[in-house]
Amino acid sequence: MGTEASENRHVSFWFDALVAERRDTLAPRAPLAEDLGVDVCIVGAGLTGLWTAYYLLRDHPELSVAVLEAEIAGFGASGRNGGWCSALFPLSATALANRYGDDAIRMRQAMIDTVDEVGRVIDAEAIACDFAKGGTISFVRDRPGLAAAHDERAEAQRFGVDTVRIIGTDEVRRRFPSVSAVGAAFTPDCARIQPAALVRELARAVERMGARIFEHTRVTGWHDGRVEAEADGARTVRAAAVIDATEAYGSALPNGRRRVLPLYSLMIATEPLSESFWDHAGIEHGQTFTDFRHLLIYGQRTADNRFAFGGRGARYHWGSAIRPRYDSVEAVARHLRRALVDLFPEARSARVTHRWGGPIGVPRDWHASVGFDRKTGLGWAGGYVGDGVSTTNLAGRTLAQLIAGEQSALTSLPWVNHRSPQWEPEPLRFLGANAGLLAMRLADAEQAATRRPSVTARLMAPLIGH
Repeated sequence: MGTEASENRHVSFWFDALVAERRDTLAPRAPLAEDLGVDVCIVGAGLTGLWTAYYLLRDHPELSVAVLEAEIAGFGASGRNGGWCSALFPLSATALANRYGDDAIRMRQAMIDTVDEVGRVIDAEAIACDFAKGGTISFVRDRPGLAAAHDERAEAQRFGVDTVRIIGTDEVRRRFPSVSAVGAAFTPDCARIQPAALVRELARAVERMGARIFEHTRVTGWHDGRVEAEADGARTVRAAAVIDATEAYGSALPNGRRRVLPLYSLMIATEPLSESFWDHAGIEHGQTFTDFRHLLIYGQRTADNRFAFGGRGARYHWGSAIRPRYDSVEAVARHLRRALVDLFPEARSARVTHRWGGPIGVPRDWHASVGFDRKTGLGWAGGYVGDGVSTTNLAGRTLAQLIAGEQSALTSLPWVNHRSPQWEPEPLRFLGANAGLLAMRLADAEQAATRRPSVTARLMAPLIGH
């Protein structure tokens, strides 16, 4: 294994596991060695770019498709996330309805259907990524959490597409005896995956279909069908369609500095735990879990019986900076371990074996979007705010149809061609983003002290899509 492949394994626990299990060496593909002309050039070999290539070539195998990646396929959020393939969308159903009326129902249904579509492709392509659809358990820890759970169910009943079931105290204590909770909400529309396995295998699938993936090829910009890149020298790709699939990393490009804000989400993984531990914890394979705190947490039971557990808490960095040293923050790792043990007290002795993280893309209005401008040939998708594992699939299907000039139920969804406003320039961006993070911490402290729903959180809700 080369030096670069060895370094890449430390991007996340998921990459490390692929190497340890001899399922992937993470060796980089060859960079772009000469100028190129193609029908479609996709910038970014994460899930957005790869799903787009997959559906394009499935339906239009005559097209030539090139995917340019600055690192290796899956290096960004696609290979670092919490492994939730869920129906979550950054904006709530109520926020969508306030903007789009009944089209909110179609958007919600599309997200729910996407979870099963991802499972269908995984099965069809024989992708071994530990896909198991067990739903999400959202634990209730206090009275405000119970109110939030009932609000979630009421919203689901109002729109009639999501399914939310409230689990009472007696059932929670019977099914999850070691969990510190007094209730829970359950939705079936989520599957656990090994995200790096999905993105790496998807890359191989699109190559089999005819796409060409060039790694260690850093795009510096594009204009009028010309994509400029650096890969052992300056390279140019000419394409009828250019797709921006860079997500948070687009903030480093000249045309993306204020389009999306890179906000870090960090994770830990424990050593494998015994079957008896999991029997007492009650978390089954395929189930994901969270609770109703404001400073988000998310977790899963991995296929090899670890906790993979993450959450917010890392600050935004001046100028939308993205650096490897931001991928792990000691104070946030301690916060995550405390939060895990607080929810699962019997995990106190579990050894943390991995710490990692990376940036997610946050648009100014927390509204994910997908679009294609036929006049310029430019397309984009992103702004998933951490809900991207399944949303990327919906984006890829939609982009494939938009590029082909097709009209369908997907291309008329309300997120298509949405344009989020630009983020403020510095220092306003720095002050606002980190003030929002502080507000969520204060909201949790306020609720813990008062046992009432947080006033701080209510004031912040319109700013984060609720």
